[in-house]
Amino acid sequence: MSKSKLEYIWLDGYKPTQSLRSKTKILNNFSGKLEDCPMWSFDGSSTEQAEGNSSDCLLKPVAIFPDPDRKNGYLVMTEVMDSDGNPHVSNGRATIDDEDEDFWFGFEQEYFLWNPESNVPLGFPAGGYPKAQGPFYCSVGATNAYGREIVEEHLDFCLEANINVEGINAEVAAGQWEFQVFAKGAKAAGDHVWVARYLLERTAEKYGVLIKWHPKPVKGDWNGSGMHANFSNSVLRTCGSQEKYNEICDKFAPLVKEHIEVYGAYNDQRLTGAHETQSIDKFSYGVSDRGASIRIPIATVENGWKGWLEDRRPASNGDPYQIAARIIKTVKG
Repeated sequence: MSKSKLEYIWLDGYKPTQSLRSKTKILNNFSGKLEDCPMWSFDGSSTEQAEGNSSDCLLKPVAIFPDPDRKNGYLVMTEVMDSDGNPHVSNGRATIDDEDEDFWFGFEQEYFLWNPESNVPLGFPAGGYPKAQGPFYCSVGATNAYGREIVEEHLDFCLEANINVEGINAEVAAGQWEFQVFAKGAKAAGDHVWVARYLLERTAEKYGVLIKWHPKPVKGDWNGSGMHANFSNSVLRTCGSQEKYNEICDKFAPLVKEHIEVYGAYNDQRLTGAHETQSIDKFSYGVSDRGASIRIPIATVENGWKGWLEDRRPASNGDPYQIAARIIKTVKG
């Protein structure tokens, strides 16, 4: 009889930023298929998702990946349901209106590798600052690239787990990195991002390093961390019309507040109008404009206005489910 380890992963109810939680279920002779993953439960009173006198919450499996770091292991992404089987209020995935998977998303996830003892990013001296940012972006060398062993191990794990990661690079600040994830279908994109985040947390854990998802963990003249949301639907991919692109971008202009509300906490510290951002209370768009709220990629223009858009406002700690849900709602109008 073979035994498999299924790591059930979910998002807790903490505010303003949800955290990842997980626990292991052992199954005999497991097929490896999502439909054979049973519903499970957990104590919601310990995760800010239920009261102690009625604490059971349900875990509904929605995606499965092989676990690259555990023999006979699987990573099972789940949605949190209440005890009656309805989506929990903390369940952002259930709010996505994309049943036909017409929307495609590519998320650019930035983050800092953080030394918990000195409480600064890797590469920062305790109580001080390294050289000014600039040489760290896409860098190589012991005085520029910090924590590469963690980043490379995480990349290998993502690939082995069949997460659709499309690349990695060092970012502009010391200890700051990025990975990119793409998927057809908003729910799938969110699943892949969250499981990639989980693997990054678990990988860094082995090295005694924290992952800082905060969008501006280092104050001053340092870039913050975002999660740029590249998105398209069949219209954007095929229309061949600048007018149609402008029409879709214009739909975002009166909804700044609604988008910022779900684009991640403390984003006001990052969206200042400096460091390749637009101010948090303004909206703009433009071709190849990294200071705009929405950038129209030059590749889209060169392809005859057939491609995608990039919303540069989402923060690194944002929930990709909620971000995708809001973008879809706005585009559909």
